[in-house]
Amino acid sequence: MKNKIRIVGGEWRSRIITLSEGTDVRPTPDRVRETVFNWLGQDLSGKNCLDLFAGSGAMGFEAASRGAARVVMVESDPGVLKSLRANIQKLGTARIQLVPMDALKFMDSDRQLFDVIFLDPPYRLKLLPRLLPKLRLHLADEGLVYMEDDNFFEPGADWLVWRKDRAGSVYYQLLKKNG
Repeated sequence: MKNKIRIVGGEWRSRIITLSEGTDVRPTPDRVRETVFNWLGQDLSGKNCLDLFAGSGAMGFEAASRGAARVVMVESDPGVLKSLRANIQKLGTARIQLVPMDALKFMDSDRQLFDVIFLDPPYRLKLLPRLLPKLRLHLADEGLVYMEDDNFFEPGADWLVWRKDRAGSVYYQLLKKNG
């Protein structure tokens, strides 16, 4: 299924998301999404989620499929945005808001609070050290941050690693605020 992703759970289980040809996105694998949503609980009813660096939108679509009240997807690539718009329209949902903006600028300009933040920036940019301090201002009190990288990233004293795992070359973890 080149350029296609299957939603693994919830209301849209088994629905297919299509990616634009030639985009530089690295969708979170099915197995990783299943594990993460088992950790989060299958029902995200009433939760506000942020899919920063949305890319394929796989994590945001999974959250919405599992009942999230609102999912904000932030993406700056025009080709990827076109794909995301088409998939949102295909699913017929108003619960997903697409923000065409650079992720760092969004974090600096936005003041919303989120229950779950999905953070999967392009590995090569090494943005995690710059992003993590900004996330605390956007995370609800009991909120969680999903973080993916090409190695286990040490988040520092401000964060507690609640869960972590690895699948092939994908290293992922859920973080909570420390204090």
